[in-house]
Amino acid sequence: MSAAEALGQPVPLQLPCLNPADVRAALLAKHEVALIDVREEHPFAQEHPLFAVQLSLSRIELDAPWRLPRPDVLMAVYDDGEGLAEPAARTLLALGYTQVHLLAGGLQGWRDSGGLAGGAGELFRDVNVPSKAFGEWVEHECCTPSLPAEAVKALQDSGADVVLLDARRFDEFKTMSIPGGTSVPGAELVLRVRELAPDPRTQVIVNCAGRTRSLIGAQSLINAGIPNPVAALRNGTIGWLLAGLTLDRGATRRFLPTSDANRRTAQAAAQALADRAGALRLSRAELAAWATDATRTLYRWDVRTPEEYAAGHLPGFGSAPGGQLVQETDVFAAVRGARIVLADGGAAQDGVRAAMTAHWLAQLGWQVGWLTDVDESQLTETGPWQPPHAPLPAVALISPAEAALQLQQPGTLLLDLATSAQHLKGHIPGARWLLRSQLGSLLRQLPAAERIVLTCDRGALSPFVAADLARLTDAPVAVLAGGTSGWASDGRPLELGDASLLSPRIDRYRRPYEGTDAPRAAMQAYLDWEFGLVAQLRRDGTHGFQVLAA
Repeated sequence: MSAAEALGQPVPLQLPCLNPADVRAALLAKHEVALIDVREEHPFAQEHPLFAVQLSLSRIELDAPWRLPRPDVLMAVYDDGEGLAEPAARTLLALGYTQVHLLAGGLQGWRDSGGLAGGAGELFRDVNVPSKAFGEWVEHECCTPSLPAEAVKALQDSGADVVLLDARRFDEFKTMSIPGGTSVPGAELVLRVRELAPDPRTQVIVNCAGRTRSLIGAQSLINAGIPNPVAALRNGTIGWLLAGLTLDRGATRRFLPTSDANRRTAQAAAQALADRAGALRLSRAELAAWATDATRTLYRWDVRTPEEYAAGHLPGFGSAPGGQLVQETDVFAAVRGARIVLADGGAAQDGVRAAMTAHWLAQLGWQVGWLTDVDESQLTETGPWQPPHAPLPAVALISPAEAALQLQQPGTLLLDLATSAQHLKGHIPGARWLLRSQLGSLLRQLPAAERIVLTCDRGALSPFVAADLARLTDAPVAVLAGGTSGWASDGRPLELGDASLLSPRIDRYRRPYEGTDAPRAAMQAYLDWEFGLVAQLRRDGTHGFQVLAA
């Protein structure tokens, strides 16, 4: 049975198709195209084309509106024979997208296209592959210097003048970090480095968990012309662990405020780099012209820290700290060939982080501009970013107190649609976790329910699943208002653990460098994979990367 039938949805008699050759031609011509893999993240990470983006059927109404902002963008939807592509395409059509196609033959069709000339059929492993491959390409083209963990540790032990800058997100830094390191997320490096290494003789070392952000971070400082010797920590925290060294847990060291003099120096360097890379300086009037161009997809991102964004940001801009935007470009810009515009706060801060991020995105092959005439008075919206989603269907909502009463009654089935990680961290007692894409088949395996209560993290996904259930069962369905977070905020207990999983945990791909217990073999295999990405890019031939000459 297909996923469409499992969800109680009719399969369209016919959907138009795009061949792999069509998609490849669009990529080479730099025309807008979205190649959408609707599987969960784990199977996606095993094999996919270079510029495929993962947009699971389970969350399509939540994620499509902000990741695919233009309704008539050309898109090709695929799976690997699981029967997910057709219902996903039907949902996208229902959401108002007009150029929805199936990828002919699905992922197997892409594999089989390998007989075509020019590298078609190449498949890549892992997630955020365009950015990771770009990092390897940058090292190859620029000969970015790096130091092995043993050499860095020897410098520390000898008392040498050295600073370690961790280019990851702050939450990653707190989980594990190089002893003595300081959190300076990637877009902040050029802006903050002179405060942390004021002596030009100080050795600056940039690290991340693996390789990409270390290499891009180190090359950012080199490109910006700081006078210090700069190197990446070779293979990041993975290399540190493989060398038998220990990591810190729970460190909280963060970058320092920047002086006006150092800010001006960083601005001049960053803006010159953005100009060299082909990024565009945009006024608000020019941005308005971009925004009214219905023929192009436009992404608008504020590249400052989440805290700065929440304190005040431009209307219409989402939050994408610059280092993560470069690291996860396939997430923040799902349409290859789209336009991207970046903002960097008011006049006192404008032009460092946005320009540095723009200079990398331009080298990644994007048409990118950064705003040059923002002032503090325009930052009129506050609060954390809330991605737009499809309108919620009308459903029966119940309060935590009402849900508690229903759960005491025999025949009540409580289904949790949060991510599997959220479920394990804390779920309502008795909740069973499942993937939405498996709802129909799993419902038939469960005892008949007299009533069904749905929950998720904060209540956004559950209404869409309630609409699915209305086609699958006659039992009354209610949605817990506020989801599991609302339940906990009401002072009600949560359970931990994975005892009630109905689906396999394939919604999240565990990165080989993630957490504090990654196996050595997995870490080494990940590094070996990264080392092979340059050769894969050459075979594929669609990347369009243009790295600045030193």
